[in-house]
Amino acid sequence: MLKNKIILQNVLIEDFAAEGKCIARHDGAVVFIQGDVAPGDVADIEIFNKKKRFFEAKILKTHHFSDIRAKSFCDYFGICGGCKWQHIDYTEQLKFKWQQVYDHLHRIAKVELPEILPILPSAQTRHYRNKLEFTFSDSRWLTNEDMAANLDNIERNALGFHIPKRFDKILDIDECHLQPDPSNEIRNSLRAFALAHKLTFYNQRANVGFMRNLIVRNSNKDDLMVIVQFGQNEEEDIELVMAFLKNSFPAITSLHYIVNGTGNDSYYDKEVFHFWGKHYMEESMDDLTFRIGPKSFYQTNSTQAYELYKATRNMAQLSDSELVYDLYTGTGTIANYVAKQARQVVGVEYVAAAIEDAKVNSDINNIKNTSFFAGDMKLILNDDFVATNGRPDVIITDPPRAGMDEPVTRKLLEINPERIVYVSCNTATQARDLAILDEIYEVTAVQPVDMFPHTHHVENIVGLRRR
Repeated sequence: MLKNKIILQNVLIEDFAAEGKCIARHDGAVVFIQGDVAPGDVADIEIFNKKKRFFEAKILKTHHFSDIRAKSFCDYFGICGGCKWQHIDYTEQLKFKWQQVYDHLHRIAKVELPEILPILPSAQTRHYRNKLEFTFSDSRWLTNEDMAANLDNIERNALGFHIPKRFDKILDIDECHLQPDPSNEIRNSLRAFALAHKLTFYNQRANVGFMRNLIVRNSNKDDLMVIVQFGQNEEEDIELVMAFLKNSFPAITSLHYIVNGTGNDSYYDKEVFHFWGKHYMEESMDDLTFRIGPKSFYQTNSTQAYELYKATRNMAQLSDSELVYDLYTGTGTIANYVAKQARQVVGVEYVAAAIEDAKVNSDINNIKNTSFFAGDMKLILNDDFVATNGRPDVIITDPPRAGMDEPVTRKLLEINPERIVYVSCNTATQARDLAILDEIYEVTAVQPVDMFPHTHHVENIVGLRRR
C-alpha cells in the first residue's frame, strides 16, 4: 500500500481486464481499477497500491461516461461483489467475453486456431440462477447510509451475501435479481421469523450462533428445494424453523436441514436431514430427467446448460459405434445426455456421492450404456483402467476452474483418442492444457457460451482432432 496516494485526473479507461476490473495507464505501467467503471470512461482515479509491474486504483470522479454503459438494476451494485458488469450493455458484455476467450487461447495456448464462433448469449439475463446460498450473520455490513444514521438503532443481524474479501461481514439483501421468486420472499420471511423469535444469527469469527445458512434451489420442472444450515443442534428451534418454512411456502417440494458447528460453511461432508417433501428435485433436458439431491451439482443456469451440452454433443460428432470417456462427469449430466449417440459412455469423477447420482440418473432414464467410476482422476485414469474399459474414441472433459492436472493432460496424449471435446469455465487454464495437447491434437472448433450474464465469467468449448 502507498503511504502517499497518487491522484490522476481525466484518465481514459481503456479496456476490461481479469476479474471484471478495468485498466488504464500510468508511467508506462498498467493500472487496474475496480468499482463502477467502464471502458471509455474518463475519470479521476486514486492509486492506492503499487506492485512490481502494475498499480491498483479506485474511481474518485467520472467526468465522461462511456457509450457502452447501461443503467444498473440492483440496489447493491458495487457493494455485494456480484453482477459486476450490470452497468455494461449486455451486447458489449458478450464482446468482451469473446475477446477474453480469444486473448487466452492466442496468448497462453499459442496454438493454431480456427475462427472462434460467436458467443452463445443467455436467453435470460436476470433470474437465471437455479441455486443461491445466503449467510446469516450477527455482523451486518453497514452501508454509507447506515453509517450516516443513528447506529444505536441499526439492526446488526443480516441474511445475505459475503462482502468481497470480508468473510465475517454479510450484506443484508432485500431483493436479489439472480433467482426467480419465491427466492426473495423465502429469504426475507425467514429473516423476519428468526428475528421475531430471537434466534441467534451466526458469528463467523467466533463460530457461534444458531441460524447459519440458507440454500434455495429451483428447477425447470417447478421443483423448489430449500436447505437450512444450523450452527447448533437445538431440536425444538430446528423444528420451529422447518415447520415455518413448510407451512408458509407450499411451493417448496423438498425441504432439508444440516447441523454444522465446524469452522466453515461447507456441508458436503455433513449429514443432510430430510424434513419434508421429496428427497430430491428434478431438471429436464430434451427427453431426459435429472434427479438432483441436496449435495448434487448441476449447472446453475439451467436454460443455458442445455445450450452448452447441445454444443458439446454436436462438437463430439458421435456415432453409435464409439466409446466415450466423460471425465469430471459430476452427476453424469453430459454422460447421460450423449449416451444415445454413443455405443458406451464411461464417466469418471472424484466425488463418490456424485457418481451415485450419475448412476441414478441413468436408471431413471432407462439408459443402459453408461458406467461410472469414482476416484482421483490422475490415479484412476491409468493403463489398467483403459485396458478394462476400452480405449475411447472420444474424450469429453469438463474439469474445475483449475483445469486438468498435467499428468491427466499427458495421459490423454497416451490414450490418444481420435477426438477430444474440452469444456471449461476458465479459459486461462484451458489454454494452458491446450498447449500440451497440441503435441498431437489440432483445434477444430471453439464455441464460447455465456452462462453468467453481468459477470466476467465465460464458458468455452474446444473441439480437438488427432493429427
